[in-house]
Amino acid sequence: MLRRDTIFKGAMLLPLVVLCGYFLLLVGSQSAFFSMTDFLEQIGQKDIRSAIALSLIAATASTVIAVIIAIPAAYALARIDFPGKRLVDTFIDLPMVLTPIALGTLILMSWNTSIGRLLSDIGITLPFTFAGIILAQFTVVVAISVRMLKATFEQVDPRQEQVARLLGCSAFESFLHVTLPLARRGILAAIILTWARAIGEFGATVMVAGTARGQTATLPSSIYLAMSMADLPRAVTLVVILIGISLLVLFGVRMVPESRG
Repeated sequence: MLRRDTIFKGAMLLPLVVLCGYFLLLVGSQSAFFSMTDFLEQIGQKDIRSAIALSLIAATASTVIAVIIAIPAAYALARIDFPGKRLVDTFIDLPMVLTPIALGTLILMSWNTSIGRLLSDIGITLPFTFAGIILAQFTVVVAISVRMLKATFEQVDPRQEQVARLLGCSAFESFLHVTLPLARRGILAAIILTWARAIGEFGATVMVAGTARGQTATLPSSIYLAMSMADLPRAVTLVVILIGISLLVLFGVRMVPESRG
């Protein structure tokens, strides 16, 4: 029996080892092209600093908007019964299955409707602007945020909310003082992962905002531009920066303390 258990554990661990080895190979391949001299030279260029700042600011803004909308939307899907709930729950996932390029195309097409033209007439222009980056990232990440937060709220025992109501709390007070504190770890993890997905977004951002250096070029689109021009030092620098940000984000998720209820 002990030998069978050992074989079973080994069989389960083998794919994990293969995956880790593969990802290490991908990340380690950068070392063959990485030069600290080139890195420091590239990082000092204005357009690269602009791409970094643009990515950080836009990802933060789109995440804030997405989470503000996703928290009540996810709670409604987790707790409230209403007609067509299953249809709405399915429709909300549409951005998760459509490719980002398709989402970007839909955003551009919607701006050519009567509503889009009306917004343009009053000075609200999104395509090929910084606001367009935020809209594109928001469109891609909001469904992910809703899905993660819905799972988080479903893990909160509704009986604790009912006890709060019996003690005199309103529905809003119960949500504010009971549900949100119990769901804080899931909410924080959702915020971090939503931000990570936003900063790595490429397809929809390129379709909506373009790739103008120093204006709308984010880190992913700058990598694309560098590779299209065979500028390996620039591409490697941008990839290393993006890997560093991603690892910090993933480490941050692991450091989120367990909820103690």
